[in-house]
Amino acid sequence: MAKAAAPKKIVLAYSGGLDTSVILPWLKHRYPGVKLVAFAAELGQGDELKGIEEKAYASGADEVVVKDLRKEFAEEYCFPLLRAHAVYETDYLLGTSIARPLIAKHQVMVAKQTKADAVGHGATGKGNDQVRFELTARALAPRLKIISPWKDPAFIADGLTDRQTAIAYARQHDIPIEQTVKKIYSRDRNLWHISHEGAEIEHPDQEPDWKNCLVMSVPVEKAPNKPQYVEVGFKQGNPVTIDGKKMAAHDLIGRLNNIGGQHAVGTTVLTENRLVGMKSRGVYETPGGTILYEAHKALEQLCLERDLYHQKLQLAHRYAELTYYGQWFHPLREALQAFMDEANRVVTGVVTVKLYKGRALAVKADAPTSLYDDKLASFAMDGYDITAARGFIDLFGLPMQVRGMKQKPKA
Repeated sequence: MAKAAAPKKIVLAYSGGLDTSVILPWLKHRYPGVKLVAFAAELGQGDELKGIEEKAYASGADEVVVKDLRKEFAEEYCFPLLRAHAVYETDYLLGTSIARPLIAKHQVMVAKQTKADAVGHGATGKGNDQVRFELTARALAPRLKIISPWKDPAFIADGLTDRQTAIAYARQHDIPIEQTVKKIYSRDRNLWHISHEGAEIEHPDQEPDWKNCLVMSVPVEKAPNKPQYVEVGFKQGNPVTIDGKKMAAHDLIGRLNNIGGQHAVGTTVLTENRLVGMKSRGVYETPGGTILYEAHKALEQLCLERDLYHQKLQLAHRYAELTYYGQWFHPLREALQAFMDEANRVVTGVVTVKLYKGRALAVKADAPTSLYDDKLASFAMDGYDITAARGFIDLFGLPMQVRGMKQKPKA
């Protein structure tokens, strides 16, 4: 079998974190003469991109491309996810999962614009992100080479096997990094959330070190002793206002992050099943997303017909799996999105969410398309033929009654 040709130009998904900081100069050594484009996406990660161009050039990049994708991320990724009301394994609001296809999509676009023949990433061979980056590249640009150093035997031969050895490699080669052996958390932050892995979090028998771990939120013990109420307005499943004020999608999420974080809302400890087979434990902070999910749920419960709502709940589970597995550009996810968006046509209204000591609770909701009928829901019998219930139960229970007569079910 012929040996694959070495790449001539690589667009590296570059965050300036430990992995990509080490990988960028390593790729120069691995492929002599290769041109490297460092691509960074602004997704609302705070000041993490400060000085990233200078850092990338200092590490050996030939070109640096930084794109502000916050608006697209909020409107075309976070909000579709919200309309689907997708949650992975009951707790994870998919903050990292939903960002990767957007980064990879623009990475492919930069590759086309710069005439690169390859894309690269710093995801390890044990995680989910490698799948998300590579599936997106395969879907959108199947002819591009994919460079994944953590799966390259030459990377391992250079002693790079974990975060500790990556830190040692950076120190040895004067690569500027913020991580130390003591400050070893692996974090991913964007507008929707921040995740934490590593150190004591990797041990399920230990409580996370909240003081050193949390970034967007306070520990619940330090949350205010008085609740705060926030009103979220929706139009066709999309949040559009906070306390009556219309806001851009990314600003709205950011505002709710600030409010929710002050009340310790949206912090989750989850031992999840990774796509590649093993379990992993992480701490997730999603304050704004948690408020939005709670508010959106309250409106759907008011506005969606029973069978539609139940079917949507089932499909949301599959949608979450597809997102987690990196299949955002899969035709099934796209088809499910059409269903979710159609269902959300009637999800318009205003919800009041109470924030208190780590809890977000929808306490009031009003919608012009609400299916809630005060007269039908009350104990009064006005406008309701109670005699119809007898015949309904007779027919609905007929199969069970016949089985009870003909067979002997276990008591």
